This record gives sequence, structure tokens and C-alpha cells, in this order.
Amino acid sequence: MTRPTVLLSLPRACLRAGPCAVATLGLSAATACAAEGSQAGASDVIFLAQLITLMLVGRLLGEVMNRIGQPSVMGMLLGGIVLGPSVLGVVWPALQHAIFPSAPEQKAMLDGVAQFGILLLLLLTGMETDLKLVRTVGKAALSISVAGVAVPFICGFALGQLMPQSLLPHPDQRLLTSLFLGTALSISSIKIVAAVVREMGFTRRNLGQIIVASAICEDSIGWVIIAIIFGLAQAGTIDPMSVAKSVLGTAVFLIASFTFGRRIVYFLIRWTNDNFESDFPVITMILVIMGIMALTTHFIGVHTVLGAFVAGVLVGESPILSKHIDEQLRGLILAFFMPVFFGIAGLSADLTVLKDATLFLMTLGLIAIASFGKFAGAFIGGEFGGLTRREAFALACGMNARGSTEVIVATIGLSMGALTQDLFTMIVTMAVATTMAMPPMLRWALGRVPLSKAEKQRLEREEHEARGFVSNLERLLLAVDQSPNGKFAGRLAGLLAGTGGIAITVLPLSDGDKTGGKQEKTKEDRVEEAVKAAAEDTTLAQGGDDEPAPVDVTIRKHHAPTGEAVAKEAKKGYDLLVVGVENTRVKNGFHQDVSHIASALEGPLAIVAGSDDHLKHPQQSPLHILVPVTGNEVSRRAADVAIAIARASDRPIMALYVATTGTSNGRKRRGFRARQQEQAIMRDVVEMADRHDVTTRTAVHADVAPPEAILAEVKQRGHDLIVMGVSRRPGDKLFFGDTAAAVLEKSPASIVFVAS
Repeated sequence: MTRPTVLLSLPRACLRAGPCAVATLGLSAATACAAEGSQAGASDVIFLAQLITLMLVGRLLGEVMNRIGQPSVMGMLLGGIVLGPSVLGVVWPALQHAIFPSAPEQKAMLDGVAQFGILLLLLLTGMETDLKLVRTVGKAALSISVAGVAVPFICGFALGQLMPQSLLPHPDQRLLTSLFLGTALSISSIKIVAAVVREMGFTRRNLGQIIVASAICEDSIGWVIIAIIFGLAQAGTIDPMSVAKSVLGTAVFLIASFTFGRRIVYFLIRWTNDNFESDFPVITMILVIMGIMALTTHFIGVHTVLGAFVAGVLVGESPILSKHIDEQLRGLILAFFMPVFFGIAGLSADLTVLKDATLFLMTLGLIAIASFGKFAGAFIGGEFGGLTRREAFALACGMNARGSTEVIVATIGLSMGALTQDLFTMIVTMAVATTMAMPPMLRWALGRVPLSKAEKQRLEREEHEARGFVSNLERLLLAVDQSPNGKFAGRLAGLLAGTGGIAITVLPLSDGDKTGGKQEKTKEDRVEEAVKAAAEDTTLAQGGDDEPAPVDVTIRKHHAPTGEAVAKEAKKGYDLLVVGVENTRVKNGFHQDVSHIASALEGPLAIVAGSDDHLKHPQQSPLHILVPVTGNEVSRRAADVAIAIARASDRPIMALYVATTGTSNGRKRRGFRARQQEQAIMRDVVEMADRHDVTTRTAVHADVAPPEAILAEVKQRGHDLIVMGVSRRPGDKLFFGDTAAAVLEKSPASIVFVAS
């Protein structure tokens, strides 16, 4: 084989000629490989050429669609249509047959990728399903999804009953085809809907949440119906026993998945992340979970897509799923399986059949019926859900997009014998037409929906939370010993974690160093219970409908020295390291034990140095919080932590600003701009606290050094906890600057240093 070598030696100028040149080179390479494979009978070479062609053409057309405001998935589907009998098969039949021969074994290889691609796409759809969002707008989403599924389902079912026998795969099973057609017309594409809503900046708008939540409900209902219909198709007949078996099997699977199955998935992902040292172990475990759940649904007599979708929902809810892991898995699916799957779906659609005037008119009728059914159902559901006419109209525009979901459903129907090739082509054409019409219609309709005052305030609050520090924490690593200071650090970490159901891993230090990792169970229990007790106090203090999820606390044993143990554990992905050890303060700064622990992690760090009552009664002593503020990022981060602790313990905070003064005519004065800056900094902290219903008092000290101002405020007001934002300074020892060093040395109060 010499052709790949020749291609690699082409001048780089060809690669700079643009997408068309790249596509031409790619297609030429694929054609050469396909031709050589055909001559040698090497189906693996043809298979490779097919994958390359589908990825390249799908990606290029997807980019074109994206740049003109259309979903990129439509470009991938059009890529398959272009490469199939609809375009390339007409323009250059020999080339089309060379790349995509009709040999059964060749089609089987491509079909295997397509079937696995369906599962991965449903896994991704499930991971993007936000059940919390559905619960938030439950009433409206439920009425919209029920009406939005029922009306088009009835339309599709009626269409199937009236359809000529020539379009039915099995005339004696018209009822099965009618049920499948009704389901196909009733499902919206959550991916397309969510993408357009996100692009318009409506993700957090009330209407945007309702649209996305309704699409999630419709998707969930649709896949359950698809699974049941598949079970009926396998049974060969539609009788009460078959229906009961499919419905009962589906119900048992869903109940089991969302009860103990949720905990099993979370445990498996966490165990894999914490115990494997090889690359991408969590992604492998997610794929295994998906495969097992897909096989489970297959064995109970429903379609594997339900198992993959539910697996995605459970994986997406796992708190251990970091953004990095999510992006890796998403990249695999979007870069390879999505263009290949939708390209294969496009290959299966033969638009040349629409030359038949009857089929063409029936396709237009299918598009009209599908659009009317979905639009009417969503609009009626919106009216019952309490939406205004404008909101219901925008909702109806958004829910009419079939997109990727419709193509997946049609592919399943074709493979299970519920659809003929002509009916499959008609459904794909309808999916393309409704999806490409949806974005401009939804943009126009959303632009006419006004923003209420209450919604504006909520959006501003959520925007600030998105930029916050505590609200974006997912996992805490608590490195503590069994000293009173360690228990006080555990209490503060529990209060912090309880505000958002943040998972905590406790890494006991002193016992591991002294006994070689043989920690006593009673001491581990005390650490775990201290953290859980503080988290439960947070839940009780907050109460209300927004009660956070229970905090998951894990004790991690180790057999290594302190620094090595912390460094090894920190590699597993934590957002904040909280340190609480007995030896924290020395005369010249931090004890070397703290320096060793801090050097093990480059990310955010919180060092707890307790004193007085907090060491005598680490779990019950009151908290009177002082937070020095300067307006910079580390200061705002410390203020965020202080507010979270105050909120959890139902206490107020004091914000202290130390003003600098200039000299004018021999007198020290604060200029107008300095006072404006001071007011802006204080207002920012007060607003942060107000958003969490935390009372804030403010104090300003001028003409005094920052350490002296902080110590004077502690003495005057009786504060017993200082939360201070600091930055690490270069050097062999842990050093946060002169102000932090002076406060650490002289303060009678406990201190939490929040370091970036």
C-alpha cells in the first residue's frame, strides 16, 4: 500500500487551501483505500475508509450549519444524505458504491458502530438531563409534556391507521406501525432545544427552564414508550399479557434504577476514580455501567436505549463527575460517534423516492401533521400550565424540533421492522425540515417575551452564584489529625459542605504517620461523625424547599507519610483542601507540618488555626466571624467562605475594610475616589451576604496598619473567628505575606486562611 505515503508527502500548501481542499484530499484517500480494499477483499480497509469519510464530511457540513445558525447535527445528517444514494449515488454512482458497497458483511460492520453510537448518544442525552430543573418547574413541565406527547401521538397513530399498505412493512401489523409512528411524531429533540435556548441566553429564564424541562420530560416519556413498543414487537403480537410484561418490566427497572441503582452508580464511579491510577478509568466505568444497564433492559424485554438513557441520568447526577471527565467523554461521543451515527442514518435515507409525486405529497402531509400536532399539544399544555399566550407560543415553536431524537427513533424503527425504507426516508425528511425551521422561529418568539422584575432579580442572584467560589465546589479534601484543631477544622468543613451537599473525603494524618496506616476505627468514626453533625446542623439552619442533599463523607486510609499521602489523594480531583492539625502555629509562622501538607496541592487551600473555646469545645463553641476585605479576588473568596459558614451556623458576619490615606497640606485625608472604592467593596460584600440571607455589619479603619486594625476589631467586638483571604508567596516555607503572618502570631481568635 503506497497511496497513504504519497498523500503524506503532499505540500503543506494544500492543507492551507481550506476546508474544500481538506475534504477533497480526505475523500480521495478514502476512495483509494476503498478501491484497494474492494480489490483485495479486505473489508477492514473499506470500513476504515467509510469512517474517515463520514467523520470528515459530517464535521465540515456540521461546521457550515453551525455558522449559519443551524444545529451542527443537521450538517452531519446532511453529510450522510450527500454521501448516500440521494446525491452521490446519483452524481457518481461508481464512487458511492466503492465507498459504501452493498455487501452484507460490510453493512454489518457499519451497523455495529451505529448501534453502539445510539447507546452513547442516549447516554449523553441522559447526562444532560437535569431532574432538579424538572422538579423546579414541575407543574408547567408536566402539563406541557403530557399534552405535547398526547396530541402528536394521536395524530401519528391516526396517520398510521390511514396510511396505504404499500408503506407498511407488515400490513397485518398496522397497529404496531401506527404506535411507532405516533411515538416518532411526539418526541422533541432535547439536544436541539437546549442548544438554541442556551444560545439565546434563555437557559436560566423562567420560560427557558420550562422549555428545556418539558423537552426532558417528553424525551423520558418517549424512550419509555419506545422501549415498551420494542417489547411488543419482539413478542410478535399485541395482547394484554405482552403489554403488561413490557410495562411491568419497565416500571421495575426505573424504580430500581432511581433507588438503590443511583447509589451503586455513584459508588462505582467514586471507587474507580479513587483507586485506579491509569488514564481515563472513570470513562471506562461509565461505559461499562451503560452497557450493563442496556443489557438489563434487553433481558427484561425492552429496548437497550432505555438502559443507556437512564444510565446517563444517573451518571450525570453523580457528584464525583468532574467537568474534566465530562468533557473527555463528551469529546469522544461528539468527535467520532455523532458524525458517524448521523451520517449512517443519512445514508439510509433515499430522497430519490420523493420523485414520486404521491410520496412527495405524503411527506409534506407528514411534516404538516407532525408540526400541527406538536405545536397544538405544546400550546395547549402551556395554557394549562399557566403560561401567557406569548410564552405558550414561544414554547410551541421550540418543541417542534425533532432533530437527532427523531433520527434515532426512525433508525430503531427501521432496524426492528416497524418502518419501511420509504417511511424511514419520509420521517428523516420531516426531522430535517422541522429542525431547521425551529431556531429562527424560537429566536423570534423568545425575543417577544418580556422579563419580569422578580425574574430579573433571580437571574442577577444566579449570575453572582455562578461566579462564586463555594457554589462551584464539588469535592473537599479534609486533611486532619485527631487533635482539637483537627476536629474544629472538620466542623467548619462540614458546615461549608452542608450548604450545597458537597462530598468530603477525610484523610486522617497523625494516626497514619504513627501506626503505619492502622487507624483505630473509633477515631475515624469520631471524625466522620463530627463532619456529618456539622452538615446536619447546616441543613436544619437552612430548612425550606432548597434543603441541600446529604453530605457524603468518606474516610481514606493511607500507608504513607503526610505530604506524600495528601499529594497522592489530591490527584484524584478536589476543589479545596482543608487542613487542620495540632501543630499549626510557631513563632515565625506556620509549623513545618502545615507547610508539607500545603505543598502537596497547588489549588485552593484553607488552613484552620483554632484557639481558646474552639479548641476546648470544637463542635459546640459559638462562631463570631470577622472577614477582612480588600476587594480583590482572594478577599471575595474568603468572604464567600465566611458567608457560607455564617449561613450554615445561622450567625452574622462583620466585614472589615482598612482604608489607606493620602497626604494633603500636611494632613492625612481620604480622597473622593478612595471613599467610592471603599463603599463599592463594602456594598459588594453586603450584597453577597444578602443573597444568602446572612446579616452583615461593616467597619472601616483608617490611619492604621492592617494587622493592627484586624486585631483591634477582634478585641473591641469580641470576634472569635477570622476568615482571611491570602495568596501564597514564593519560598521554601509557607508564607502568606506580612499581614497574615502578624495576625497568625498575635491573634487570640481562631483563623481560617483561604489561599488561592
